[in-house]
Amino acid sequence: MGKWLFPVLLLLSANVHAALWSITYPRPIDERDLRNEYPLALLTLALEKTGVKYSLLPSDRIMLQGKALRQLRENREVNVVWSMTDAQREKDLLPVRIPLAKGLIGWRVFLINEMNRSRFPQALSKSALLKLVPISGEEWPDTKILQANGFNVFTVPAYGDAAEVLETNKADFFPRSVMEALNELEKGNLSSDIVLESNTAIYYPTALYFFVNKGNTTLARLIETGLQMAIEDGSFDALFLSTYEDTLNALELEKRTTIELDNPLLPPLTPVQNEALWYKPASIDATIDATEENP
Repeated sequence: MGKWLFPVLLLLSANVHAALWSITYPRPIDERDLRNEYPLALLTLALEKTGVKYSLLPSDRIMLQGKALRQLRENREVNVVWSMTDAQREKDLLPVRIPLAKGLIGWRVFLINEMNRSRFPQALSKSALLKLVPISGEEWPDTKILQANGFNVFTVPAYGDAAEVLETNKADFFPRSVMEALNELEKGNLSSDIVLESNTAIYYPTALYFFVNKGNTTLARLIETGLQMAIEDGSFDALFLSTYEDTLNALELEKRTTIELDNPLLPPLTPVQNEALWYKPASIDATIDATEENP
């Protein structure tokens, strides 16, 4: 165990370990949504590492992300949410600054309408991509990131509306994180006309964090301690690889043209210098830096 953990563990007093921690997270629309499995498994792993007694249950009602974050800010219904970070969320809430999926939330591939494959040739330039219209959620941090990089974004109230936009050709592509894209296609809820684009990816630095209410510093410290223990003993990476290795191999990011975008929403305390916390493909054949071209 790393030396730094000892003073942290001393802060977790005997009373903390004796108490039963009742931890409530937002109930998803679909209990079969695989996007929740990894964060829940990682949270369970972290809590197990600390040795505390806990219950981990979904909220009584379904909560979309925007509602969940508001309820967490007001300390109602839920006491932990996992979400992509931005400066406003870190102002409103207390982040545990360990990227849950090693930054995969910022690696994006595209869902497109099959009839529009020709719009995405190999070695697509940033200036050419900027002429196409992406889809993003009204309250998603991704929307502001895309807009800041010059995209004309078609916004939708919720994820379910994006499929109709693609089907009716009101927009050109739906950027999905590599954690999400294949799962969404495999679920079979999308039209057969919606497919995975195979040549291009975008990347911007960002992190998926556990957030708690700003007043709940003990819970934040508890989760952070468990995550750090899992990092140090290798169980964090083992869970990450068992969850995402096959997906990353299937998506072949190293063979795609990766267009890097700036993220003006990235909070200054994001631990970007700690390379152990981030995923990067072993090699990328063609990377177009966001500063290389100006449309």
